Amino acid sequence: MKERDERGSALIEFSWLAIILIVPLVWVVISVFEVQQGAFATSAAARAAGRAYALAPDDATGNARAIAAAEQVLADQGTPGQQAKVSVTCEAPGDNCRVGTSVITVTVESGVDLPFFPAIFGKGAASFALDATHTVPIGQYVESAPEDE
Repeated sequence: MKERDERGSALIEFSWLAIILIVPLVWVVISVFEVQQGAFATSAAARAAGRAYALAPDDATGNARAIAAAEQVLADQGTPGQQAKVSVTCEAPGDNCRVGTSVITVTVESGVDLPFFPAIFGKGAASFALDATHTVPIGQYVESAPEDE
């Protein structure tokens, strides 16, 4: 029986091993960067939405401005397809969110689709859920007049 010549096979084995290990590693790194970009955008959107709500003259206008600000910030951060749900709560004495002791809390819920990840089991692309909360004391942006007694 003749011995088999194995010269050059180590290079082939190393090449395949490198491909098998490097491709998933590159995917993980790209996914981490996408999620980090989405997290930064969501955080900035919550901050901008809180400021927009605080500067609005009334609650209805504040809600509209908060949603518009969040969408604009997400688009500016390079995530134009990122959808966001904006919710605003207000802790205020009485029913007025426009007095100096009010505290507005804005929560932005969003998600990032993982890149190059196929839709599995018919449920769509895999995504990573993100959320950010920003609290704004109303007096930070609005100087409120003293209430009449």
